[in-house]
Amino acid sequence: MEEKRKLQLEYEIKSSPRILYPFISEPNGLSQWFADEVIYKDHKYNFIWDNEVHPAKLVSAKENKSVKFAWLDDAPYYFELEILQDELTNDVALSITDFASNENEAERRLIWNNQIQYLLGVLGG
Repeated sequence: MEEKRKLQLEYEIKSSPRILYPFISEPNGLSQWFADEVIYKDHKYNFIWDNEVHPAKLVSAKENKSVKFAWLDDAPYYFELEILQDELTNDVALSITDFASNENEAERRLIWNNQIQYLLGVLGG
């Protein structure tokens, strides 16, 4: 199996952390922009894209700050969504940590760019 590299992406989001947090932490919020459907059952999140289920476990959550999901079918990989807020300007950004193989990296970045566009649309930004 090919080794994956860590990807760090950051997007400016015109929203408050309090409004943004449910969209990165709750199944209903995540299914509005991140996956086709998100089902939470038995302490497990099932992220569904194109009728394919990808189970993950929430390994950490900090209210209005960050969430980290570990893939159960692609260990040891995970993805993390972190809300960053500039103390001076109050600008908000969403920092994303994900993993991709070398030949997959450009496609992965494109997917995140598209997902963030959906998120901005849902937030009305």
